[in-house]
Amino acid sequence: VQLVESGGGLVQAGGSLRLSCVASGSTGRANNMGWYRQSPGKQRELVATKSKGGNTYNADSVKGRFTISRDNVKNTMALQMNSLKSEDTAVYYCWAKNYFTSDEYWGQGKQVTVSS
Repeated sequence: VQLVESGGGLVQAGGSLRLSCVASGSTGRANNMGWYRQSPGKQRELVATKSKGGNTYNADSVKGRFTISRDNVKNTMALQMNSLKSEDTAVYYCWAKNYFTSDEYWGQGKQVTVSS
């Protein structure tokens, strides 16, 4: 499974950005998909996930502000980020996981910078 992200960039605090991810290859293996982020000096953290069946998880830090969506037919996923804060600044990674083998797949990462 290959994952390619687009979007992100620079925005002022309170603004919005959107990240997109396109999956290709053996997309049937991408049972669970989501987004992680990593800030300098910090561990990579889970932001949100959405399963093929539609079950959704959002980290407490982004609840009410970020919305994850997924199109299983087009093999795409998006993260709409509203009311952005400076602490949301990070590199965001598209992620997918095969339930049966536990194989994980990662995109190359996209920078999101929120200026205060």
